[in-house]
Amino acid sequence: MRSRIGPAIAASVLILATVGVGSVAAGEPPEEAGAVFTMSNGATRNRVLAWTRADDGSLAPAGRYDTGGRGSGTLLANQGGLFLTPNGKWLYVVNPGSDQISLFRARGTSLTLTDVVDSRGDRPFSVVARGSLVYVLNNGGSGNIRGFRRTGGQLDFIRGSGRPLSGANTSPVQVGFSVDGSWLVVTELATDRLTRYAVALDGTPGDPKWQASAGAEPFGFDFAPDGTLVVSEAGDHVPGGSSASSYRFNTNGKLVAISAAEPTHETAACWTAVTPDGRYAYVTNTPDGSITGFAIDTDGSLGILDDDGVTAATGSGSLPLDLDTSRDGRFLYVLVGGTNEFQSFTIAADGSLSPRMTLEGLPGAANGLVAR
Repeated sequence: MRSRIGPAIAASVLILATVGVGSVAAGEPPEEAGAVFTMSNGATRNRVLAWTRADDGSLAPAGRYDTGGRGSGTLLANQGGLFLTPNGKWLYVVNPGSDQISLFRARGTSLTLTDVVDSRGDRPFSVVARGSLVYVLNNGGSGNIRGFRRTGGQLDFIRGSGRPLSGANTSPVQVGFSVDGSWLVVTELATDRLTRYAVALDGTPGDPKWQASAGAEPFGFDFAPDGTLVVSEAGDHVPGGSSASSYRFNTNGKLVAISAAEPTHETAACWTAVTPDGRYAYVTNTPDGSITGFAIDTDGSLGILDDDGVTAATGSGSLPLDLDTSRDGRFLYVLVGGTNEFQSFTIAADGSLSPRMTLEGLPGAANGLVAR
């Protein structure tokens, strides 16, 4: 069932970290201020948690905001549970426990909930937007994608936008738009496939076209500004057997591997982030508590930064999950599930990572990370 809230109700559920119910106050950071967001993913009450990012990369708590939906209460094998638009004005959040998507209007770290809608599927895992066009990936059942259009602060389902994945039991992880917006891409963990959909002018997708992944268990991905797609591959969780691949679309719309299954020499590479300038990609090796960095050449090929695959270590039992870079490309933030914290790193000109700070006390099921 679709649920929708109006601005008055949205204001009443905006929860600040220290003062309870409130609204945007004078002196709040401007919309261009740095910020980091995650979600609690609580089984009875999902919330977005916000931090203000200072120029030196440090974080300060800025608020907690009810999504109007429920999380799963458990760690999820997904990337893209939150999506912040490039201009920082709209934040989309999945509610996998109540099968809903939440839409927030953002001003810096101040969020106003403007709509909550049915995801038109089971267990929404990943959400992406381009302009007013929004797509959600539902993981439950056989999985599917569904399209919406944002009009002001409301989301409306696009008739005819629903599409299946490549088959049943695919364990999809993430949905994302290509840089030019002409394609949607989905990673399917269980089938070792990349599935893509041509996006028509009216926003509806074509039939699914799938191809074999260059490496086993494709998981998270990110696009460089030049259109290069970098995908992490968990490698069937074989110790030391994970990898990353890079692709570009050819003139026929097929993804052509540039670097095929480049080893990380670590285990179960899962989440992926590309720096805003497109020079580096980082993947988290969750069981090994490490991050592997790759340089991205102008032709889209990948070159590992450290021969042993350890560009940074997050610690034994830390379970690094999702990650994202600040919009200026100076800092990398990592959601660490085993110790319920953020770890941050300074990104050097050569792509190397230096520990910056650790922020403790995150909810045990926290999911997704976006930074600006």
